[in-house]
Amino acid sequence: MITFTFALIVLLLGYLIYGAFVDHIFNPQSRSSMPCYTKRDGVDYLPLSPWRVFLIQFLNIAGTGPIFGAIMGILFGPAAYLWIVLGCIFAGAVHDYMCGMICIRKGGVSLPELIGDELGLFMRILMRLCSLVLLVLVGTVFITTPAALLDNMIPDNGWLWSNWFWVVLILFYFLIATFLPIDKLIGKVYPLFGVALLIMAIGIGWHIYTADGWMPELTDQLFTTHHPKGLPIFPMLCITIACGAISGFHGTQSPLMSRCLTNEKYGRPIFYGSMITEGVVALIWAAATIKFASTLPGEAGATAYEKLASLGNPAIVVNAVSTSWMGTVGAVLAVLGVVAAPITSGDTAFRSARLIAADFLHMGQKSVWSRLVLCLPLFAIATMLMFMDFNVLWRYFAWFNQTLACITLWAATVWLARKQRFYYICLLPAMFMTVVCTSYIIIAPEGFSLPWLWGIIAGLVLMTCFTAAFCIWKRNTKNKYNLNCRRP
Repeated sequence: MITFTFALIVLLLGYLIYGAFVDHIFNPQSRSSMPCYTKRDGVDYLPLSPWRVFLIQFLNIAGTGPIFGAIMGILFGPAAYLWIVLGCIFAGAVHDYMCGMICIRKGGVSLPELIGDELGLFMRILMRLCSLVLLVLVGTVFITTPAALLDNMIPDNGWLWSNWFWVVLILFYFLIATFLPIDKLIGKVYPLFGVALLIMAIGIGWHIYTADGWMPELTDQLFTTHHPKGLPIFPMLCITIACGAISGFHGTQSPLMSRCLTNEKYGRPIFYGSMITEGVVALIWAAATIKFASTLPGEAGATAYEKLASLGNPAIVVNAVSTSWMGTVGAVLAVLGVVAAPITSGDTAFRSARLIAADFLHMGQKSVWSRLVLCLPLFAIATMLMFMDFNVLWRYFAWFNQTLACITLWAATVWLARKQRFYYICLLPAMFMTVVCTSYIIIAPEGFSLPWLWGIIAGLVLMTCFTAAFCIWKRNTKNKYNLNCRRP
């Protein structure tokens, strides 16, 4: 309980202190030339009130990520608390903030265009492809997950209420939401879902202090894995808990809101603040699930981690915790959390994919038909992916997700260096995430399945190469600048 409380306080202080420091480095301006005014098209570029943008941003980046990831991540033990707090303050929130704010400075461009401007043509093309792959994977995952949940919750009555019925219904909703103007559905309904997700987190947070049960502390073998399958803490924990600490998917969502923000001064509470809020949600669910699991009956000598793992699907855990601790109200909020939240993240994933494709194809999006032309192929690919094994789909999504975050941090590092600002706020997390993503794909079953030590060595080598390349580029850039200054 002490660790949980301390972690909450640190997250708040992180926003107040480090968030202010990051904001000071970027130096936001009160500008009239915001993309929502200069490129207003009535569909994607249009001004929205700051509180509405915050709730939409929070719901877009949250979904079930900080809930499901935290439930699976706490199986590693108290190190999950450490990763959520430090990852959120020094990596995830910085990533979301820099991505959103740089996009504003560049006129509301999509993430691949931002990365391409800073890292070159090859990375622009690669990120266009990787971003589209990630977003379609996200959209597919957030179709199959709520469809399966609804199929389990509602008694079977033939095809009418089957899994495929819900899949088709969610697909149709995604298609409508993806090409409607952002203020018609997302701007009106999503803030309500965002409030519901926050209320659920507050209710669960209250019961963490009042319900019976055991919770891990940082003194409980912090760097020893408690995972029932014996998975190593590093890098597995950093991939398992993504949205609650750092997530590349967020980098695709921040540009959506950068096109609706009316003043750069709102960047810190909206981009940095949304990530900190998501970290609080992740922290609450990590603590709640392990405390709830500790009270469940089990085999003699079974740990809370083993009991939690035996519950299976994280959606089952969410439903069990919510209904046990908050009754009928909890059940309703659980439905909103495990069904509505992924649906809302899924449709904005497809929306981001449409806009990324529109940017590099130079297709205007005022026409309904031009939006439809881009939407239909994306949904066709998603439909084919639904026939893949879900666990394989999720693991590839997780790795693509964190790799995209890593590349975005490198791009933000270069942008800050070009502006002669304190780039270490992005460089250090970029270096760390390079080791995480490289080592994971080396040792993971869906990767090369090599020994753990090989993965760590490969990660450190690649990190060193990237850092050296950055230092050489920076030195050459500085020499070129000095040479130009000396010319008469």
